[in-house]
Amino acid sequence: MKAGKELIIATKPFAAEDPATSWKLFLSAILFLGLALAGAIAEIPLTVRIACSVLAGLLTVRLFVIYHDFEHHAILQKSKFAKGLMTLAGLWCLAAASVWKSSHDYHHAHNSKLRSAHIGSFPIMTREAYERAELGGRFRYLFVRHPLTILFGYVTIFLIGMCLLPFWRNPKRHLDCLFAFVLHFAVGAALYSAEGGSGLLLFLVVPHFLASAAGSYLFYAQHNFPEAEHSSAAGWSYESAALRSSSFMEMPAWLHWFTANIGYHHIHHLNSRIPFYRLPEVMREMPEVQSPRRTSLNPLEIIRCLRLKFWDAGRGRMTGWE
Repeated sequence: MKAGKELIIATKPFAAEDPATSWKLFLSAILFLGLALAGAIAEIPLTVRIACSVLAGLLTVRLFVIYHDFEHHAILQKSKFAKGLMTLAGLWCLAAASVWKSSHDYHHAHNSKLRSAHIGSFPIMTREAYERAELGGRFRYLFVRHPLTILFGYVTIFLIGMCLLPFWRNPKRHLDCLFAFVLHFAVGAALYSAEGGSGLLLFLVVPHFLASAAGSYLFYAQHNFPEAEHSSAAGWSYESAALRSSSFMEMPAWLHWFTANIGYHHIHHLNSRIPFYRLPEVMREMPEVQSPRRTSLNPLEIIRCLRLKFWDAGRGRMTGWE
């Protein structure tokens, strides 16, 4: 069984895309999303429109993960046309490239480090550090990790956290974040003018609400689950953080499709250059990644994950308020 750097090296043969497959899956995601959004405002029965709106939310998750793969340089790096389409995809998903790439790359390089886990990820404190923090720091910590913050990620995490705040902090660097925010509301205003409130809700609000809530929870649970390990910088290693602090999300095959295999998160953290469509292949062929720490979308498991608040170094696990 390979370990350490040898294990990371062993994943490199899988970090080779098939450009035709990348294009097929990327363009089909755009096409399916476009058709679902068209159905959401078509003159068809309302129940069908609602179903199309929900489908558009799921397809937005898939498009987001494919865009995320592009930003990791896993797919379609040699095409300027792909870069243009991916830029538009990032704006639609409220994850402009300037902030997404910088924060997410940092997250990968510092996954599960206690002192820097708050950058590009959900913050993690020990109970002792929380009790030493000022009242404002405690409030921010609990607010960011609160289930309602995750549920309403459309506003809290994406519109505010991924668009407005980065632009406010550094306007020159994150001008595209403002553009994503303004474009989003311009599309909303145009929809309301042309289609009324139902068109605005079904074409824009419902898909983004569902996609943002799902994406926020997936990102949370893949690093905040009962068996996750976190450490100080002194005891940290990249490969250990990938396998011990990133989960495999158990879900039906159809949900793996809609989430573009992001559930294979431990493998993705081991080597982020592996295209999303090759992650199951790695799981099948590499024994070292076949016994990951697991989470699921079982309601009881979701409650277990959402109750976690602090890292308990003494017990070596995440805990709640106990």
